[in-house]
Amino acid sequence: MSMFEAFETVSFEGPNSPQTLAFRHYDANEHVLGKSLANHLRFAVAYWHSFAWEGGDPFGGPTFQRDWYPQTSMENAFKKADAAFDFFRVLGVPYFCWHDLDLRPDQGNFADNQSTLDQITDYLGEKMEQSGVKLLWGTANMFSDRRWMSGAATNPDPDVFAFAAATVKSCMDATHKLGGENYVLWGGREGYETLLNTKLSQELDHMGRFLNMVVDYNHKIGFKGTILVEPKPQEPSKHQYDFDAATCIGFLRKYGLETEVKLNLEQGHAILAGHSFEHEIATAAAEGMLGSIDMNRNDYQSGWDTDQFPNNTPEVALCYYHILKAGGFTTGGTNFDAKLRRQSLSAEDLIAAHIGGMDICARGLKAAAAMLEDGGLETALADRYAGWDTPEAKALLASDLDSITAQVLARDIRPEPRSGQQEILENYVNRFV
Repeated sequence: MSMFEAFETVSFEGPNSPQTLAFRHYDANEHVLGKSLANHLRFAVAYWHSFAWEGGDPFGGPTFQRDWYPQTSMENAFKKADAAFDFFRVLGVPYFCWHDLDLRPDQGNFADNQSTLDQITDYLGEKMEQSGVKLLWGTANMFSDRRWMSGAATNPDPDVFAFAAATVKSCMDATHKLGGENYVLWGGREGYETLLNTKLSQELDHMGRFLNMVVDYNHKIGFKGTILVEPKPQEPSKHQYDFDAATCIGFLRKYGLETEVKLNLEQGHAILAGHSFEHEIATAAAEGMLGSIDMNRNDYQSGWDTDQFPNNTPEVALCYYHILKAGGFTTGGTNFDAKLRRQSLSAEDLIAAHIGGMDICARGLKAAAAMLEDGGLETALADRYAGWDTPEAKALLASDLDSITAQVLARDIRPEPRSGQQEILENYVNRFV
């Protein structure tokens, strides 16, 4: 019996429910903009934070006690899978996500890693068929084991590059086998600690070649999902090459991958990069590269990735505003890359944390949809940029500096600033959140 087996499936009870384990705002069947909340949000549980993480931090060891510990045997890997699918049932989530190392322990060599990954994903496939839960995305953990300490695709040792390529192939095969809708690459060790021992251009070229190999294999096996890369500026590396959305977009264009790969964006990573999540989503959407999101939050008083559950409806609403404005998710979704605080020990804590996150996302998406339907922000944008709709303004973009200078002199152009109305627009948003 798993730690979640005794819990009933969480139900929607409305905003006035006194129950700890009840949805107040997330009604999976509620329709907004012609789609159910379930289809808009496409919630997923992260296997690593919910089942693999043991509550440790840099200053202390594990605080959690689970019946699948220690996570060093295949027997306990199967127990962990049973508990995970019990948890998915309790929440009623449609998706989950994994790294290979979350599912089963590293065996120390590739052949046994591949064999045990096949075993556990065969078992997951059976659980998925029984439950109807699907895989949003899979990925390879190429940052925990000491072999990855100097990177995977960017490692100075060709043997590590080869081991990384084989590892990603096996994880893509597993994702494909399970009907995954995306495959993610996050380069936690693809960066440097010091430039004194780093060939920067070579490492970037190797990372670009590696990602091209991934895309080639994606086409070879007929994977219909989306290949995603995930930006993060640092941690664990001092500097990561996939720093933020704009950096990744530039990288993808440099190596001819802009039509093949999209972005998986995370709230906490945006904060580490000095941005808002809204900014990262808007940047990716503007370039047609928005794929999926990892929803969480960081503690603004700390300087690291705290991966807490979201609790700020206004922030979340503006994020979903840009997602809905871009057409919504296709293969992507909302993955909770979030973990309990290490003092929150119980099964109830983990369930309640996800309920709260799902409610916040539902509130945010409904507010975003209401703003889109009202049209106030889009009207304000259209008005602010209306000057560019005239034939004369459009002609400027096809002109040259000499001609434009002559026009400024001939017309004695003396621009007068116009208000950006930021406070008015902020007040407008507050009406909905």
